[in-house]
Amino acid sequence: MSDFRIGDDDFLLDGQPFRILAGALHYFRVHPDQWRDRIRKARQMGLNTIETYVAWNAHAPHEGEFDLSGGLDLGRFLDEVAAEGMRAIVRPGPYICAEWTNGGLPAWLFTDPSVGVRRDEPQYLAAVADYLRRLAPVIVPRQIDRGGPVILVQIENEYGAYGSDPVYLEKLVALNREIGFTVPFITVDQPEPAMLDGGSIPGLHKTASFGSRSTERLATLREHQPTGPLMCSEFWDGWFDSWGAHHHTTPVEESAKDLEDLLAAGASVNIYMFHGGTNFGFTSGANDKGVYQPIVTSYDYDAPLDEAGNPTAKYWAFREILRRHNPVADDEAPAEASAAPELSARFTRSVPLRTVAESLGSWSSHDRVPTMDELGRYDGFALYRTEVDVAGPGVLEVGEVRDRAIVSLDGRHVGVLARDHHDRTLALPDDARGTLEVLLEDQGRVNYGERIGEAKGLIGPALLNGVPLDRWEAKALDLTDVSPVRDAAAPVDAALPALSGPVFAVGAFDVDEPADLFLATRAWGKGVVWINGFNIGRYWSRGPQHTLSVPGSILRAGRNEIIALELHSGSAAVEFVPWPDLGHTDF
Repeated sequence: MSDFRIGDDDFLLDGQPFRILAGALHYFRVHPDQWRDRIRKARQMGLNTIETYVAWNAHAPHEGEFDLSGGLDLGRFLDEVAAEGMRAIVRPGPYICAEWTNGGLPAWLFTDPSVGVRRDEPQYLAAVADYLRRLAPVIVPRQIDRGGPVILVQIENEYGAYGSDPVYLEKLVALNREIGFTVPFITVDQPEPAMLDGGSIPGLHKTASFGSRSTERLATLREHQPTGPLMCSEFWDGWFDSWGAHHHTTPVEESAKDLEDLLAAGASVNIYMFHGGTNFGFTSGANDKGVYQPIVTSYDYDAPLDEAGNPTAKYWAFREILRRHNPVADDEAPAEASAAPELSARFTRSVPLRTVAESLGSWSSHDRVPTMDELGRYDGFALYRTEVDVAGPGVLEVGEVRDRAIVSLDGRHVGVLARDHHDRTLALPDDARGTLEVLLEDQGRVNYGERIGEAKGLIGPALLNGVPLDRWEAKALDLTDVSPVRDAAAPVDAALPALSGPVFAVGAFDVDEPADLFLATRAWGKGVVWINGFNIGRYWSRGPQHTLSVPGSILRAGRNEIIALELHSGSAAVEFVPWPDLGHTDF
């Protein structure tokens, strides 16, 4: 067991100065069988600490649940960190941002509008207290003073950019102490005076988040944290991507110089990200500052270790710098990146979504259009249907669509309502009669700002030519198990070059041995892919991302299954390519 404290000038490990050289690695964005590899490569780059957020909503997707198994086994992750001789920083939020859906806050928390989020409100704090109590058996015994790797815990996350409620922060500190955290607490904010002042309280050590102008920003931090060690606990070495935009990269030379300046000033650092990983399934977040911008599946972040876990030019540049500041760094180095196997296959069976929908959830009746949240599901897709009978032109109007709705009449495509286009109305065919169907897609909950926590789905009222549509059937699609799709799929005509959606397509491919792959998606429209039942994420032809990362850990030697939900149309061909394609950049 050791002692870790914040001294007058330095972090102190057993009374001796200790510079934190950390890298961000989110366990929930990396397959658990690959955790050890990524942690080891962090050590090989010259780091001595691993930092991770804790995604509350991943562990508690529904009220009363708490999952610590498989890819959510935080205890195993921290043990892997310790096994590599590394320290750990844990950031349990409760809000984390992280470009993660809803900023890590559970959607069920918002079903009661009286709950006040990220402030001193009894119902919210009661939920937070329950969350922290469930984390305690995992993190508390793994603190450094009990023989574990955890040296710091962060309170909230960039709170100064959201609010300035000191009572809320005081109560969060008390809750964290009550469950048994004894290590020092820190806060993080951007180095702006108002944020640094509003995001912390006396007794919490302030750190900063930035990715450039290190000397200037450390000086600002010092003005607001006059004693103790300086730390940039989010050194942004890249950025995230949004659908329809470009792939963000940061020049290696610029990032390396900013890192060198930071370390030359004597500061500690947490490189955000060291390895970003992947927003598997429906976990990617979104931003909305007037225009809704959903975040892509890849969280590559232009980090030193890329999405597939391979060292980049930034890795080698950072390694050279870090080894000058880490006296115990060893000479071990990871292998250079190599091409992934190239494979070709086809989708051989398919089933229209509306055919198999009966097996993917239960219909319920409503006298108004319900949200997805009211249907009891907080991600993925929902189906709505109602009967219409109108003479002449017809216009469907909704209050808001969150986030994308494909509208059909008796199975025939009518159009799309898209949140990022601010669509609210859609013309129906003249003399529209029959079943009006809406396939609603949640593209990611907003993770930053005032729109955190908003419900998904069709937001009423729903009108036809100004008259309320008040008889609806709706269901949230349960896609946690896609075996009903496999069972219902029928052979595809081999002469057909493409598939017309919304449709589930089923195929198979063979590998000699499991290996990381890159699935090409450029020839497809928009949808989601499962491999061997594991949801590897969303794709969209608008880019920038045109490959999906496939962890070798989900594959098996021999035959492997692939299922895609294609919402529009796409090639029946399945291609795996040697290198990732994350899209065009802006330079």
